[in-house]
Amino acid sequence: MTASVETDTTVIKALRKLRMPATQRNRELGLLLFATVVTTVAVMLVQLGTRGEIDPTFLSYCGGLAGLALALHIVTRICARDADPFVLPIATLLTGLGIAMIYRLDIAKDRIGWGSLGSRQLVWAAIAITGAILIVIFLRNYRVLFRYTYVFGLSGILLLLLPFVPGLGIKAGADVWVSIGGVFSFQPGELAKICLAVFFAGYLVRTREALSSVGTRFLGITWPKARQLGPLLIIWGVSLGIIVLQRDLGTGILIFGMFIAMLYVATGKASWAILGVLLAAAGALVASQILPYVGSRFANWLDAFNPEYMNGSSYQLVSGIFGLAHGGLIGTGWGLGRPDLTPLAQNDYILPSLGEELGLVGVFAVLALYMVFVSRGIRIGIAGQDDFGKLLATGLSFTLALQVFIMVGGVTRVIPLTGLTMPFLAAGGSSLIANFLIIAILLRISDAVRSRPRVVIG
Repeated sequence: MTASVETDTTVIKALRKLRMPATQRNRELGLLLFATVVTTVAVMLVQLGTRGEIDPTFLSYCGGLAGLALALHIVTRICARDADPFVLPIATLLTGLGIAMIYRLDIAKDRIGWGSLGSRQLVWAAIAITGAILIVIFLRNYRVLFRYTYVFGLSGILLLLLPFVPGLGIKAGADVWVSIGGVFSFQPGELAKICLAVFFAGYLVRTREALSSVGTRFLGITWPKARQLGPLLIIWGVSLGIIVLQRDLGTGILIFGMFIAMLYVATGKASWAILGVLLAAAGALVASQILPYVGSRFANWLDAFNPEYMNGSSYQLVSGIFGLAHGGLIGTGWGLGRPDLTPLAQNDYILPSLGEELGLVGVFAVLALYMVFVSRGIRIGIAGQDDFGKLLATGLSFTLALQVFIMVGGVTRVIPLTGLTMPFLAAGGSSLIANFLIIAILLRISDAVRSRPRVVIG
């Protein structure tokens, strides 16, 4: 009798283990279909609002992109059955909404063929999803990345230095672009942030004990010893170097913020976060006084509506704010606003463009999607007992959260505007590819966390 009960219990446990992954993947499939429907409706409304008719050609292109997203789902169902079911659908929906808005701006600017940014964004999205599929297939165990901690660190530095290589770098407002053959261009800094995230995670796993040792207690907080400040000051110096040499305020802040977040998670000491904020504030203050382009960003932020700036350097910021105001609570509707009046509406100002036509409700919905995405990424990190995976998942998720905060804060005049882009939404292949690689890594980590929770590194 006892043996029979034990057998029944074993069978029930096995059935639950088989059923749970299927449930997760079915949930992902349902959400993915919902994201596809929302994207299709958005594109159709853009066409009706701007042209009064539906063009099936662009819809078929979007259908091909939906097919690739479904292929990634199938690969995940086979190779990572326990992966988080919310990450891929949210990324697909945000990408689809971004493509719909970029396509809407193409119509307003009469951009057609390969000259249309919407068509390019579709191609970049296809490449990005294909890259994510390859990562999910071939990265069987993400812990392999831990072995190459310093290789990723060196790769991240080299990627940041690529724009300074003669014949590769493109002279623009910031030295962040690389051109290959004069045809293909990308931002190596987008891939550098992933490499540095792997490096930070591996480095902090190895040095966590030394960095979290007891220091001096002051004002109720335990502060690190002076000799422990070396890594923090080095990364601070690298971030300042990016701001000074590349004139890229956004990437410098992003890399330093990612390191501070991962350092806090690794040590559990609030003193590191406080020191990081103080160093960031000091660096921003010094840069605003010494570097003219940083000082102009602060001037535009503090006095945007001054006629001296409003008709020149702060015109983009003011135009975006007026666009948000024009949208009001529920927006003008797809294709019925004038987001094309704002310069670079498809890049830096994709959120005000959406806000004008979808209103405050639409902006809150988009921000809610980002919030859920980041919370799932942090949950993946917290749920695992693997120190390397925990730091990597948390660091990548926080990086996306910080990027969203910097961009939303910049276009709404909460903080000075930087040169970053909204993840998944804004036009740009480099950012899209990097973000979908992050998706693939999170899928792999979440699968390992649920299927092999007892494996620990560090």
